[in-house]
Amino acid sequence: MAPSPAARPRRLWRNVHLVVGIGAALLLIPIGLSGSLLVWHDALDAVLHPGRYAVSAGPVSPPSEHVAAARAALGATFQPVVVRYPESAQAPVTVSARDSVPERGTRPRLLTVYLDPPTAGVLGVADFRSSFIGVLHRFHENLTIPEYNGRDIVGWAGVAMLIMALTGLYLWWPRNHAWSAALRWQRGAGTASRLHHQFGFWICAPLAVLSLTGIYLGFPQQGRAVLSSVTAMSPQQRGGFGAPLLQQTRLTIDQALHAALVSTPDARPAAIFLPTQQAQTWRVQLRQADELITVMVDDRGGGASRASPQLAGDSVAAWIRWIHDGSRGGIVWQVIIFLCGIFPTVLAITGVIIWLQRRVRRAATLRSAGGRAGEIPQLGAAE
Repeated sequence: MAPSPAARPRRLWRNVHLVVGIGAALLLIPIGLSGSLLVWHDALDAVLHPGRYAVSAGPVSPPSEHVAAARAALGATFQPVVVRYPESAQAPVTVSARDSVPERGTRPRLLTVYLDPPTAGVLGVADFRSSFIGVLHRFHENLTIPEYNGRDIVGWAGVAMLIMALTGLYLWWPRNHAWSAALRWQRGAGTASRLHHQFGFWICAPLAVLSLTGIYLGFPQQGRAVLSSVTAMSPQQRGGFGAPLLQQTRLTIDQALHAALVSTPDARPAAIFLPTQQAQTWRVQLRQADELITVMVDDRGGGASRASPQLAGDSVAAWIRWIHDGSRGGIVWQVIIFLCGIFPTVLAITGVIIWLQRRVRRAATLRSAGGRAGEIPQLGAAE
């Protein structure tokens, strides 16, 4: 029997939901699981490497002592790029340093030295990109295959997840506004169907949000182009850790930090970026209450000034990343993100079970009705 005109859109979107889900499941499951682990990457790293977090109590040493200890641990070929201070007293100070003499044809190595804040003692040295947490980051970002457009693949996986969330909500939506029936656990035949409907409904909205932010991060150039077309954004900065450092500075790192702290009372250091040859300024990030403030300290004159306020587009771009990685929003949002990474696995398994069960029931119905030999049930056909 041909479906009624009212049932045709539902069948169409059920087939889209099914085909996209089966086609993208092998990507969405590992991407989601890696994202769940990365929500608490610092805590996970502390569990895997407790020695790096074996800090002692006491006042924090000047940054010059941390930089000197990092240089001694790494050797003369590594140049410190940034000193980062922990948010809690149970975490180490870290110094990231770049290899100034990389092997031919390779990108410079970036090593991280973990230091005891009070004593500047070395707690560990790690190549973040090769660590477990680093591999998780790279996989979640570009499947560890940037040379094969891995970031684009992850971006398209986000598109697939967004389609799944929206079509799933459409298919869940109760007919005739029967909300009490739609929210009941008994909706659907069998445990797999009930789990799929319940988990899918409660997670579809945050999953759509994470998919949208993931699409932006997966296609950064296109995302910035779209965002800058509706609101002002600063020109994209180039260089980063790869920019040549200023070899001879007039200020010491201690003097640069002191100038920044004097300009912003009641603040504490968050990070110190060493000056580059182009800018010749120390970029000091300070924490004041819940706000992160950037102070630029001129290496030639020692003057300190706050960086220009972010444009609206820059703030939106920062919030997109914070929403996606859970760094803002507190423990509740972090738990939601964690579940959003876990539930695609549950939804994929239950969705396949539902599809197989429907095919079996459809085939049985055709046989009992004397269906034609060789007739194949349609994918996602209604019961």
